[in-house]
Amino acid sequence: MNESQQIAQYQKMTQTPVSLLIIKLGVPTILSMLITSIYNMADTYFVGQLGTSASGAIGIVFGLMAILQAFGFMFGHGAGSILSRKLGEKDTDSASRFASTGFFLSLLFGLLIGIFGLLFITPLMYLLGSTDTILPYAKQYATYILLAAPFMTGSCVLNNILRYEGRAAFAMIGLVSGGLLNIALDPLFIFVFHMGTAGAGAATAISQCVSFFLLLLMFLLRRTQSRLSLRLFSRRFSDIAKIVATGFPSLIRQGLGSISTMLLNGQAAVYGDAAVAAMSIVNRISMLIFSVGLGIGQGFQPVAAFNYGAGKFSRVRKGFWFTAAAGEVLLGTAAVFCFLFAAPLITLFRNDPAVISFGIPALWFQCVACLFQPFAVCTNMLFQSIGKSGLASLLSSLRNGIFFIPLILLLPALYGTLGVQITQAAADVLSFFVCVPLLLRYFKHLPKDTN
Repeated sequence: MNESQQIAQYQKMTQTPVSLLIIKLGVPTILSMLITSIYNMADTYFVGQLGTSASGAIGIVFGLMAILQAFGFMFGHGAGSILSRKLGEKDTDSASRFASTGFFLSLLFGLLIGIFGLLFITPLMYLLGSTDTILPYAKQYATYILLAAPFMTGSCVLNNILRYEGRAAFAMIGLVSGGLLNIALDPLFIFVFHMGTAGAGAATAISQCVSFFLLLLMFLLRRTQSRLSLRLFSRRFSDIAKIVATGFPSLIRQGLGSISTMLLNGQAAVYGDAAVAAMSIVNRISMLIFSVGLGIGQGFQPVAAFNYGAGKFSRVRKGFWFTAAAGEVLLGTAAVFCFLFAAPLITLFRNDPAVISFGIPALWFQCVACLFQPFAVCTNMLFQSIGKSGLASLLSSLRNGIFFIPLILLLPALYGTLGVQITQAAADVLSFFVCVPLLLRYFKHLPKDTN
């Protein structure tokens, strides 16, 4: 990218009306998130045709993918947030150094997770909540996911660097292409090649590799301000520590998400494979709803980071309130639809009366909780984007950790199946009430613009 293009990008990020800029950056991200959720749901749908135990394997491997995403997002959000603020300060060299360091660290950690995961795959699946009947299906699926682990963690970093540069459309191309390929390969591998759940894993692994190389191509073609090079990888402990500290809220959020999935699967397994399958399906549907709000929130992140670095604090405030309001409208609309059509939606994935009866109340509770999610998620994204890693880490630990873990251990013991079905929604509501005072206090002390 030449100097005139860099100047134009700076002006775009600091002068375009905030609401319009967030929409421009958010729409490609929403499409990417929707396609990602849809191909996850495609796995759930096609594998669900193989039986209830096979369907339960999706929920087990979902926890493994959350672990990979935890490290991918830690390095991606860490490097991306710092990079965006450096670009706001017009320091392109430092931006490239942090981008390269985050990228190569993600490949290393993805490789290590893949190797150790394959060596200890059986105990890993049990740890993630597998039952004896689900285990064979989970191992088949997880093997391919672990083989593709470095590409999955690397894709997270490439995607986030592009987003934080304000190049969300480039990120969308890579993610959407991989997602559509996954949807096409699922039925081919599962039914035509008769690979069963292994076919779903292979389809996901191939699509993740394709996404990785398409995202990397944007850097190789010099479509970005930052550059990726092993020569630019920082050996300074302070740089690595800064990336980890900034991205740590993402590691907490995703890591606790994996732990919460394990605990949820374990508590649901008390009521049989149908309960595990039902919660897996409900979580996939919920993620589709949540992806809309998350997409618009991820459009806000580069706006917040870039303008914070540029000293334009009023744009950070305006961006937050616009994003939170838009998230309420989008998630609220989707939640109402899913609440009204809970039964046919669950039936679409698994026409099993036991799965349907367990899943309907769980989906209803999740839909209600959607009304509390946008504010909490946007608050977390704000603090992470502007470098307030301590506050962001605290907020990241609320939903899937501080609130969820005690609730999933307590509520099922008190209320049985209702406790399993309501725990996630209860954690969302409690997280909202913690976020409100922290955000209002921060905005009260936000400084005036310096530029």
